[in-house]
Amino acid sequence: MTDHRSQPATPVSSPGRRLANALLLARREWPLPVSLITTGLFLGFGSRWLADLSYPAWFVFMLGWLFGVILLSALAVVRHAESLAIKLGEPLGTLVLTLSVIGIEGMMIGAVMAAGPDNLTLARDAMFAVIMIVMNGMIGLCLLLGGLRYHEQTYNLQGANAYLAVIVPLTVIGLVLPNFTESSPGPTFSPLHSTLLIVMSLGLYGVFLAIQTSLHREYFVPQTPAGASADQSAEEHNHHEVHAISYHAPLLMAYLLPVGILAEKIAIPIDYGIHVLRAPSELGGLLVSVLVLFPESLAAVRAALGNQLQRSVNLLFGSVLASISLTVPAALTIGLLMSQTIVLGVTTVNMVLLLLTLGVTMLTFASARTNILLGAVHLLLFVAYLMLIFEK
Repeated sequence: MTDHRSQPATPVSSPGRRLANALLLARREWPLPVSLITTGLFLGFGSRWLADLSYPAWFVFMLGWLFGVILLSALAVVRHAESLAIKLGEPLGTLVLTLSVIGIEGMMIGAVMAAGPDNLTLARDAMFAVIMIVMNGMIGLCLLLGGLRYHEQTYNLQGANAYLAVIVPLTVIGLVLPNFTESSPGPTFSPLHSTLLIVMSLGLYGVFLAIQTSLHREYFVPQTPAGASADQSAEEHNHHEVHAISYHAPLLMAYLLPVGILAEKIAIPIDYGIHVLRAPSELGGLLVSVLVLFPESLAAVRAALGNQLQRSVNLLFGSVLASISLTVPAALTIGLLMSQTIVLGVTTVNMVLLLLTLGVTMLTFASARTNILLGAVHLLLFVAYLMLIFEK
C-alpha cells in the first residue's frame, strides 16, 4: 500500500542559495568594487596621473573622479552606519554614524596637510566650514522644510542645550581666542596652549559621551512626535534594510579603507587648486566639509521631513561637536609632530559671522518648538558665509 503521508519539502540547494545571496550582495554593494578598483588604479598609477595637473580638463577629471568615488563611499558608510544605528538604538546608533563621518574628515584633513606643507589654515577653514554648513545651512534647511510640512516641530531641549554647552566654549577657545594670545605670533597657539586645548577637547568630549550614552541618555532619545503613531519609527525602519551587526560593521570598515587611501590622492588636486590656481584658501575647507557632511546631512533632512527633529539635532550637533573635539586635536597633534604651527584663529570678518551664528543658534534652541522663521534666519547666514568666501 502506497504511503501518502506528506514528505518533507526538498530544500533549496546550498550552492543555489549561496549564488543568490552573492548576486544580491553584489547588486546591493556595487559601490564597494568601484571604490576598490579606483583605489587600486590610483595606488598603481596615481603618482603619474597626478604629477602634472596643469591641463584644466585633466585637473577637473582627476578631481571629479576622486571626489565622486569618495562621496560614493561616504554614502555607503552612512548607509551601513544608519543600519547599525537602528540595531544599536539611540543615542548610541547616532554616535556610530557621527564618528564614522568625522573619521573621514580627519583622514582628509591630515592627508591635505601632509600633501602641502603650507596648508596651515586648512584645519581652521574646515572647522569653520563645518560650523557654517551645519549650524546655518543644514539646521536652517531642516527647520525650514520641517516648518513647511508640520508648522511646528518639537525636540528634547535638554539634549540640544547639552550639545551647545560644549560646542560654544570649544569653538570660541579654538577659533577665536588664538587671535588674542600673546605667547605666539599671529592667530596661533603656543605648544603649551595647543596641548591644553587637546586635553580640554578630548576631556570634555569624553564627559559628553558619558552623559549621552549612560548618565542622561533620555536627553537624546527621540520623542514620539505630536500627531504621529508610536510605530512611526518602526515603520520608517522598514524602508531601511537592516541586517546583523556582523554584516554591517565589516562592510562599514571596508568602505572606510578606500576613503583613507583616496583622501591622500585627492589632497594633491585640492592643494594644487588652492595654491597654483590662486583659489580662496577657505575653498579647500569648504570642499572637504561638503564632501564629508553631505551623507550625514541627507540623513538629517530625511529625519526632519519625517517629523523626527530630535534625530536631526543629534546628527547635526553631534557632527559639529565631534568635529571640533576630535579634528582640532588631531590637527594640532599633526602640527606638533611635524613641527608646524597650525593657524586656528579665524579672520575678523569670519569671527563676527561665527559669533553671530553661535548667538542665533542659542536663541533658536532656547525653546522646545521650532518654526519656519528660524530656518530662514539660519539659511540667510549661510548665504552670507558663501558670499564672504569669494569677496570679503
